[in-house]
Amino acid sequence: MLRQKWVAAGVHGMSAPSELESAGSAGSAGSVRSDRSDQSPSPDQPPLGAPPKKGIRPSGGYRKLRSFQVTTIIYDATVSFCARFVDKRSRTVDQMAQAARSGRQNIAEGSRASATSSQTELRLVNVARSSLDELLLDYEDYLRQHRLMQWKKDDSGARAVREVGKTQGDPPDAAAYAAWLAQPDPAVMANAVICLIHQANYLLDRQIAGLERQFIHEGGYSERLAAARIEERQKQRSTGTQAAPQGLGGKVLPACPLCAQPMVLRTARKGEHAGSQFWGCTAYPACKGTRPMETFPSDRSDRSV
Repeated sequence: MLRQKWVAAGVHGMSAPSELESAGSAGSAGSVRSDRSDQSPSPDQPPLGAPPKKGIRPSGGYRKLRSFQVTTIIYDATVSFCARFVDKRSRTVDQMAQAARSGRQNIAEGSRASATSSQTELRLVNVARSSLDELLLDYEDYLRQHRLMQWKKDDSGARAVREVGKTQGDPPDAAAYAAWLAQPDPAVMANAVICLIHQANYLLDRQIAGLERQFIHEGGYSERLAAARIEERQKQRSTGTQAAPQGLGGKVLPACPLCAQPMVLRTARKGEHAGSQFWGCTAYPACKGTRPMETFPSDRSDRSV
């Protein structure tokens, strides 16, 4: 898959960022988090009527992303274009349909994956961007090989398609593009889809930049999970509700007499007690607290090395 550079000659039907601000606002970096408002169902759902549990990272909500909405129009238009204007025996039919589908589906998959992996989300959104670049080349190849004119950025047709994108609500209505997408002229339809691809690419570029900033400032899933665990342990300690640690079989483990951390069963390797077992602190070597093997939390006898 190729990455199309954003040059003036190649951006057919694409307005400058300031012109597309209103059309791309729903896919902007500032709205990346809020666009994930639809929560993924949790395996341990709360009782009926209880408020849903909030995950460490929200996920889903891809149907509200402007980039997903525009790529849906592109996918449907591409399927129609191939059925009407491309030889069904040609491999190009499958390649164009798959590229259009990948551009749409990877946005959805990335949004769902955001609950557990920022890197997976970024990778999938980048795959969507690359797929649209591949589709863009397919449409440009079709126009060139059939000696059809490709619209320049400032052509009247390109400006008209761009204007629809700026004035459309949320979600954009595919019927608003029917004047171009239902045309019997393949050149008009191909150029209109090219304009839509440029709009989707612009939205995805902003979405990717926003995800990268979010990852830098807030960290990934593993960092948030560790921070949430530390916060919960501190809360339990401050309220005195921390549960006693348990070993295999559910037996309560003794606490270290020096630092109150849970202890583990160890075996002496040398000395007169070599081979015998004892309780050692899990914070060793920072803490050298020990308890005899037969000691449990209720037994106050202890010793330290």
